[in-house]
Amino acid sequence: MVSSQPSATTVARDLSFAALGVTVVLWASAFVGIRAVGDELSPGALSLGRLLVAALVLSVLALPRRQPLPRGRTAWFVLGYGVLWFGAYNVALNAGERHLDAGTASMLIQLGPIIIAVLAGLFLGEGFPRTLVVGLAVGFGGVVLIGLGGSGGGDEDVDLLGVALCLAAAVLYAAGVLLQKPAMPSIGPLQVTWLGCVIGTVTCLPFAGQLVTEARDASTGALLGVVYLGVFPTALAFTTWAYALRRVGAGPASATTYLVPAVAIGLSWWLLDEVPTALGFVGGVVCLVGVAITRLRPRRRTPDAVPAGEPSPLADAERD
Repeated sequence: MVSSQPSATTVARDLSFAALGVTVVLWASAFVGIRAVGDELSPGALSLGRLLVAALVLSVLALPRRQPLPRGRTAWFVLGYGVLWFGAYNVALNAGERHLDAGTASMLIQLGPIIIAVLAGLFLGEGFPRTLVVGLAVGFGGVVLIGLGGSGGGDEDVDLLGVALCLAAAVLYAAGVLLQKPAMPSIGPLQVTWLGCVIGTVTCLPFAGQLVTEARDASTGALLGVVYLGVFPTALAFTTWAYALRRVGAGPASATTYLVPAVAIGLSWWLLDEVPTALGFVGGVVCLVGVAITRLRPRRRTPDAVPAGEPSPLADAERD
């Protein structure tokens, strides 16, 4: 007689995809959250506040495990991705979202995998396959369309500044991911995220004065927004991502991150009453097509994409 009860493997897989769903929604919400509080908190202050909250939350989980801290080359890799990805990336993204809507910013950040492949070709000797060159050209065309479309604010210079800042954030994210990859075999996913948040917090300490001053004058809603960004899109979302990544694999897991811009646009429309311009939306789709083309390479895996706002998916599988 065949049991009607689902197998342990089936349950684990179902829970993994549920965790991925939570991750996608929370990462998408980060773009909206940044837009919502960006008028009251400057980019550096917002980054410091968010990372401080995430570091405190993850400390409750990581410290009791008493895992040894990384040493040698691994420690330098951890320091690198903590500074570039968790620290500088967040500041650049926060600044970019002062000039672009949440949906447009999320689509630009999805260029991360193309940039990762380019950096790997330049510094890791992985070369420039035809699909990478074609995908890079297509992705660049999408960026041009986004720049031409603007963000509906009527100030073309400001819109282009936002595009440049988000592209800088994507480069910082890509560099952080490449530094994180060699550190992964030595440290677990929880510790890798916790250390990134702690180092990112230290990196953003120069903005402590701004955070204190601006927090004193900020509304309760803005302060709650900072707490939300630290607890949910950062601490919780990266925990659910790590859980899923180790059960369904990097390919299926990272494929779900392409849903982040769509969810971000929907949330931004619903909560903030803003959407990308028609040309900006088309440009975002073209960017995603370019990313998809670069992933047609059968012979070698490139780091998988992760969205935005926050630390990347390649971190754990690598991330992330």
